[in-house]
Formats: sequence, C-alpha cells, structure tokens
Amino acid sequence: MSKEDVTHLRALERMYLAAPINQLYLPTIAVSEGEAEISIELQSAYHHAAGAVHGSVYFKMLDDAAFFAANSLEPEYFVLTASFTTYLIRPVTKGVMRSVGRVVNQTKNQFIAESVAYDSRGKEIARGNGIFVKGKLPLREAMGYSDD
Repeated sequence: MSKEDVTHLRALERMYLAAPINQLYLPTIAVSEGEAEISIELQSAYHHAAGAVHGSVYFKMLDDAAFFAANSLEPEYFVLTASFTTYLIRPVTKGVMRSVGRVVNQTKNQFIAESVAYDSRGKEIARGNGIFVKGKLPLREAMGYSDD
C-alpha cells in the first residue's frame, strides 16, 4: 500500500471522528483498504422505552462501517449512501457494539458493501448491506479530512 493510500485511510478516520454526531457516540474507527471497523461503548442514553439499544444505533454502526469501507476505495470524493438495508437479529443493552464493513462489489461510481455488528462476546446482533455512490463533494472539503 502506498504512502498516499495510508494517508487517505488515516484522513477518513479523522473525518469520521470530527463529525458532530460522533461527539454523542465517542466511537473508535480503523479503516483499511475496502474495510472498516467501528466500536462504541453502549450507554443507557441509546435505549428505547423497553430498555434495549434503539434500532437507529444499529443502523448508524452498520451504515458507518459499510460507508467507510466504500470510501476507502474512493480517494477524491465523499461517497453517499444511496440505499441501506438493516437486519436486527438480537437486542443488546450494554457493553461494546462493534461493526465491521467490507466492500463486496464496485464499479466506477458505485460500491456495494456489507456490514455485521457484534456484541461484547462477539455474537452477531445485526447485519446490513448498502449501495454507495460517488458524490460531488471533494474529500478535502469534508470536515476533518484534511490535516490543516
């Protein structure tokens, strides 16, 4: 992997952590070529009225992992989620939620990526897949992407 590629992957990680929404979740992220892994410590603030983690948190974790897997293969432009399907398998209430995304197909302007979310014991709790397309916003203009 070239120095340019590694620089792009680290810039994507900075960009993710700089997003205002992530001040709520305080995630960690690791991006590699065609893959991304994200983790958060679950909190009761993420629960719905029945006391388990809300489906929106599952969606965010799955979409984010798939998105960054896709954007790892696009060095110039911010990609956009065109569609995303989420499958909730089992509820969680506490511990760490970890999602792993990977690109399974790509064309010039489109990426298909899958992701799986796991609980603290490594048990699968959700999965998803989506279509991501190359957007028009240059990455260098996205919050946190550039070092400067």
